[in-house]
Amino acid sequence: MAKHHRIWNQSTYEKYVREGRGCGNGADYSPWIRIQDFASRGMASRVKGRTTGRVHHLMSNNELAYFYILDWSDSVTDIREQYPLSDLSCAVSIAAQAGIKYPTDRASGYPYVMTCDFMITTITGVKARTIKMAAELENARVLEKLEIERRYWAAQGIDWKIVTEREIPYQKAKNIEWLYDAQNFRGELYGFREAQDMLLQLLLYGKYSIADAAHMVENEFLFPAGTGLHLFKQLVLAREFIIIDINKPLNLHAKGVAA
Repeated sequence: MAKHHRIWNQSTYEKYVREGRGCGNGADYSPWIRIQDFASRGMASRVKGRTTGRVHHLMSNNELAYFYILDWSDSVTDIREQYPLSDLSCAVSIAAQAGIKYPTDRASGYPYVMTCDFMITTITGVKARTIKMAAELENARVLEKLEIERRYWAAQGIDWKIVTEREIPYQKAKNIEWLYDAQNFRGELYGFREAQDMLLQLLLYGKYSIADAAHMVENEFLFPAGTGLHLFKQLVLAREFIIIDINKPLNLHAKGVAA
């Protein structure tokens, strides 16, 4: 089914509230904005998070990359994307006090509920983060909206910052995305556990590359091509058995890269 353009008015706002959007925590959180609310966006993604166990709605490639960084972090305990500035009267009042025109729908005139890209719960507290391209910060209207957001979260006592592409470690995000490809891989093959043990021993021995060890396991257990790499990814995702430098490009053909 084709996605549609969002109609925004009081009726839509009340519908979102009834649906519980912007409410909940962890697996029970529902983002205020979902991918299906808009016409097709090639850069939008749905990704299942390991921190929350639910599917996250990311609206750009930069949001996706930053999400992977958050989801990998041991200090992050919850990630809520497309988080609303839900006190609409407060947000509108803040804009008026700052002399800024609050964003409204052109057709209905009804005020939009602004959103923060990420509301992050960490072991040191809650943090709000907005993702923008650096070039966007040269746009006066973008800066006005960001000022509304800054004042809103300051009033809530929440640490808020802007994150641009300059602060996102893309290689790390790319590596995490590659590993996450094995999240839903199930060990239903005969000898799955034994194969993992064999792969682990080969890698710890240090004589074989990741690619060679994966291929040897596939041959030994008659697994389909690619299964060995999935086993490797799961071992890394377990964060117990194999440690790799997640910040650097991973050479699957180099020996002794995993420990």
